[in-house]
Amino acid sequence: MNFFTTPLAFLCALGPLIILHELGHYLVARLCGVKVLRFSLGFGKVIWSRRFGPDQTEWVISMLPLGGYVRMLDDRDPATRAMSEADQAREFTRKSVWQRIAIVAAGPVANFLVAIAVFGSLYMVGMDEIGTRVRAMEASTPAYQAGLRGGDRIVAVNGEAVATYTELRWETLKAVFDKGGVRLDVVQQGGARYSATLPPAALAGKDVEGDVLGELGIAVFLSPVTIGEIPDPAGPAARAGMQPGDRVISIDGKPVADGAALMKLVGNACGRTLEFVVERAGRTLTLAVTPELNKATNLWRMNAQVISQPEMVEVALGPIDAIAAGARSTWQQAIMSLKMIGKMVTGQISLANLTGVVTIADYAGKTARMGPEVFLSFIAVVSVSLGVMNLLPIPVLDGGLLLYYSLEVLTGRRLPDRVVELAQSAGVVFLVMLMALALYNDVNRLTQPAPTPSTNTYVRCPND
Repeated sequence: MNFFTTPLAFLCALGPLIILHELGHYLVARLCGVKVLRFSLGFGKVIWSRRFGPDQTEWVISMLPLGGYVRMLDDRDPATRAMSEADQAREFTRKSVWQRIAIVAAGPVANFLVAIAVFGSLYMVGMDEIGTRVRAMEASTPAYQAGLRGGDRIVAVNGEAVATYTELRWETLKAVFDKGGVRLDVVQQGGARYSATLPPAALAGKDVEGDVLGELGIAVFLSPVTIGEIPDPAGPAARAGMQPGDRVISIDGKPVADGAALMKLVGNACGRTLEFVVERAGRTLTLAVTPELNKATNLWRMNAQVISQPEMVEVALGPIDAIAAGARSTWQQAIMSLKMIGKMVTGQISLANLTGVVTIADYAGKTARMGPEVFLSFIAVVSVSLGVMNLLPIPVLDGGLLLYYSLEVLTGRRLPDRVVELAQSAGVVFLVMLMALALYNDVNRLTQPAPTPSTNTYVRCPND
């Protein structure tokens, strides 16, 4: 099923973003009086074309759907040179530098506007997101040592209010990038407030692509454990008399706060019988469960569905606040992307973090299967990334052209055509190298074997 879902989700995510990006160029070019000859979705051989409008602009779909372009009247290219006097007034290079800047910048701006609209719409409709209440943590973790305790709810990070786990992670990542500390404003279950401070040393060296909050000891609060489906009637849970709906209170006398705690206790069983205390229909029962080893995964299990849900909060805003929140999310995502790129350039982050279309397709498929809200959020993030990438000062990208025109504004004269040609050639080579590296990272990431249980989750028992 994933074979069909992933490419379809990829096309649904990237296709409209490319079209809207190019429409930005097209519409502003028309407003500036430039004649548009072709609007292409994709590169390479044309597989479909039609002509529309007063200028008979050719609208085409090309073979490689990994981008697009708008071709205008341009005297620098013999194939697009203005032949008539009327057309010469509508030729791109004859427009003022500010008009050319507006036309080139319109594509990335369109991507940012799309992201604002998508984020804003999600905030307006209302989204269920994971809250900021945290589960109990180990005493050795930085969060515990800072004073944080299980059940507490984080309401602000360095003075910035947070209501969702996503916002909490975002503000913490900003502190990692800024190499600063984190001050958490916290509300206890009884309503008392206090502040917990994580020093810069606690955040130093954290991988922004990894589970930063988890490394600090901050994990999502989960509800008490309820047993769901018991698929195997001959499995450990069924043999012990466990039933769907049972609420697990303790195992071997140790209170079970949530599903993560249960999994840890069962995983450490090593074939030993565990004494479960469960609540069923108002009665307390004691059940003897002997977990079995799954030889395929080397994990101890009891063959029962464990239901332990995170605390959810609904985020719903009015139209004005929703658009403002969408703009803020877009800005934050853009700044984070720029910081990531900057750290790659300076060597503070490995180039292995550079990703391309394969990873985008993979995430498109995964988020599509998680529901429309998650998929739309993913589209908004990709739209921001496209806008940022296109603004980088690399020749052949929009940002490279904007650099040329900025120099023209500063110096009062255009760059020599020969200089532009050399820069364009170098830009093509550099871009191909980046795409090759991104493809290598994508393939490497997908083909790397998953961590084996023996080095990650398998508990080695005394008799192993």
